Amino acid sequence: MHHHGYLWTGPKQRFDDEALRRPPPPHPPPDGSKPELIQRHREVKAEFPVVDLPPLETAYWLIKPEGLIRGTWEEPKEAADWLGERLVEYAPRFDSGGGREGARLAMLVGSAVERLGWGGDVSHGCYLKRPSFLSVALVCCSPNRSLPELPCPARGVSRCGPPAATPR
Repeated sequence: MHHHGYLWTGPKQRFDDEALRRPPPPHPPPDGSKPELIQRHREVKAEFPVVDLPPLETAYWLIKPEGLIRGTWEEPKEAADWLGERLVEYAPRFDSGGGREGARLAMLVGSAVERLGWGGDVSHGCYLKRPSFLSVALVCCSPNRSLPELPCPARGVSRCGPPAATPR
């Protein structure tokens, strides 16, 4: 098992577009549905796997393009350290002063090590000034605990294991 790191910042309004942050329903709208509904389903089906927006379920980062991965680590501590570095980097821009406290950030890193250690994913988000949003996530891979059928998005990286089609 290894861990991939993801980071997204952007306008709160874009982050709030939840249709592009969740996988589309498995079946298209029924015949006779409004054309707008059919078109929206097509758009979400095409865009969800490639859009850089953070998915509502953290594990779905694994279906996003490999280029969105900000780092890959074998050890939970290394991955959590990256998380801590990102939180400290963005802390001056946090909209809430209480979220900037060193003790709180250290607690988040400590809990990330623990969660990653048993195969859980970690996801944190906070509002930044100028109404923007920061999303930072660490996703367990090969396999992911909540969606084990998802292949590693970094198949070309030797530590990420073989492509999904290869028997293990």
